[in-house]
Amino acid sequence: MSAATADETFPSAASISAHTPRWRRVFVRGENLAITAALGAMMLLPLLEMAARRLFDASIAGATSYVQHLTLIVGMLGGAIAARESRLLSLSSVDTFLKGRVRAATHIFSSSVAAVITVFLTVASIEFILPERGAGKIISYGVPVWVLQLVLPVGFALVALRIVWHASDKWKGRVATALLASGFLWIALRPPASTEDLVTPALILLLVATILGAPLFAALGGAALILFWGAEVPIAAIPLDHYRLVTNPTLPTVPLFTLAGYFLAEGGASRRLVRLFQALVGNVRGGPAILVALVCAFFTSFTGASGVTILALGGLLMPVLIRAGYSEKTSLGLLTGTGSLGLLFPPCLPLIFYAVIAEVNIQEMFLGGIVPGILLVTMTAVWGISQAPRQTGARRDFQWGEVRGALWEAKWELLVPVVAFVGLFGGLATPVESAALTAFYAFFIQTFIHRDLKLFRDTPRVMTECGLLVGGVLLILGVALGFTNYLVDAEVPSHVVEWVTASVHSKWMFLLLLNLFLIVVGAMMDIYSAIVIIVPLIIPLGRAFGVDPVHLGIIFLANAELGYLMPPVGENLFLSSLRFGKPVTQVFRAVIPMVVVFLIATLLVTYIPALTLTLPRLLGK
Repeated sequence: MSAATADETFPSAASISAHTPRWRRVFVRGENLAITAALGAMMLLPLLEMAARRLFDASIAGATSYVQHLTLIVGMLGGAIAARESRLLSLSSVDTFLKGRVRAATHIFSSSVAAVITVFLTVASIEFILPERGAGKIISYGVPVWVLQLVLPVGFALVALRIVWHASDKWKGRVATALLASGFLWIALRPPASTEDLVTPALILLLVATILGAPLFAALGGAALILFWGAEVPIAAIPLDHYRLVTNPTLPTVPLFTLAGYFLAEGGASRRLVRLFQALVGNVRGGPAILVALVCAFFTSFTGASGVTILALGGLLMPVLIRAGYSEKTSLGLLTGTGSLGLLFPPCLPLIFYAVIAEVNIQEMFLGGIVPGILLVTMTAVWGISQAPRQTGARRDFQWGEVRGALWEAKWELLVPVVAFVGLFGGLATPVESAALTAFYAFFIQTFIHRDLKLFRDTPRVMTECGLLVGGVLLILGVALGFTNYLVDAEVPSHVVEWVTASVHSKWMFLLLLNLFLIVVGAMMDIYSAIVIIVPLIIPLGRAFGVDPVHLGIIFLANAELGYLMPPVGENLFLSSLRFGKPVTQVFRAVIPMVVVFLIATLLVTYIPALTLTLPRLLGK
């Protein structure tokens, strides 16, 4: 997966060039302020609702619905900001290997295809909203639902304009993109043949654009649009599915837990935790490898295996490993692998998305991931210890004073998981309220206790960056659900179940084939689109072979964790290449031992269901 970044270490969506025209600076600041306000309201409204319920046995009218629609607003604004910063996620980076006019031409072509798809999504969103406006549904305090839904067409329109704008640095290229997009639009509106006959050529055209770098949301949304167009199904079904997914009651936990992770990553939490774990394990052989595994797992569990761990911590942890005598190759492989190590720990984003799509209890998914997550961390640490150089000098003594000092300094960060877990499993709050409490706690300690973040300078920047990530992901998930629902309507899952059950008669053989399939999926598709497209296909299969849906989810996510390290799409490979300035091929060679470690752990998780199911059965009821 590729994405353009504004900064080598930790890109900021809030940066504005001094040469930017004044009107544009005002608009950019307005967008940043809007998404900051939306995330702030998402964080505070559940806390006020929780306080009102517990203190006064009252509630805020429409609070839940407002928070759900704030997720929609954050998602669409974040997607628009990602387009503004040229950071929409894509499956391919082929155009980066091209030069001169060829690269410019391919970029114009892929951008024109993406732009016309986004225009159709804008039109479909308007068609979806018009009946909603006529229905006159009110949330509370006189606020109509359709007013909040307007963010759908507005967001898609902004994305379309920005795709055209970033198609070229020159006006000539932008005009060419707009004209080519207009040509595609004309053909779609006045097809020269029957729409059924044009479906295959249109899908081939979309595939070529995707290979050449078209954004992932355009690839999935375009596939849905083309298939609906060929079947003469109203395209308003796509934004309807997008709206239903993004306003799911559980989904606000995604931006809120991610926000907590961003506050920690942008503050001084990484430095304090590194100091603590170094004091605890730094004196033993392989201690730095244990340190890397623990710190990266902690941060990834909150930032959602989004690459933030590698970008934010790579520069801090690489020198630690090199000073300890690790080779550059081993250090590179370890940091690349551990960038997704916390994916199975709550409250990581993919766990939540799987629970939503598979309709599994979110607490059970959280509990199910703990033991497999610990297994992966342990196996990674053991491999790191095995690669440690032998100590030739005097062994450093364990220093209780340094441990106490580091523990005291990091005490507030160590309480972050406690705050999240007590809220989730203590019966004190709903999952959304727990996420809001965790985000507010992380904000408070980084801004007012440690003062690593300045309230009016840093906080909006961090919240905008978080919104960009969440928006980019929700943009993909929303349009991908339309494609998935088309497959369901076409009875693809039922046909797959019939074929597999007729061909495979052993549960254990099914699990082996499932792992092989998911490894290929992880190598070819990013985790979020895979959750929306693949999970609805494998859930009926798991049911047919008696595989618990929680166990199936952890198998899926463990393979996805492996997919972060697999070419051609493995995101960690590209991010490590970017962060450490190494060719992708060199990064992959360095990470091969970690691939083996992850593969062994995945097979253990697959064939020992008790690793996943013991905690949910003991504590999940």
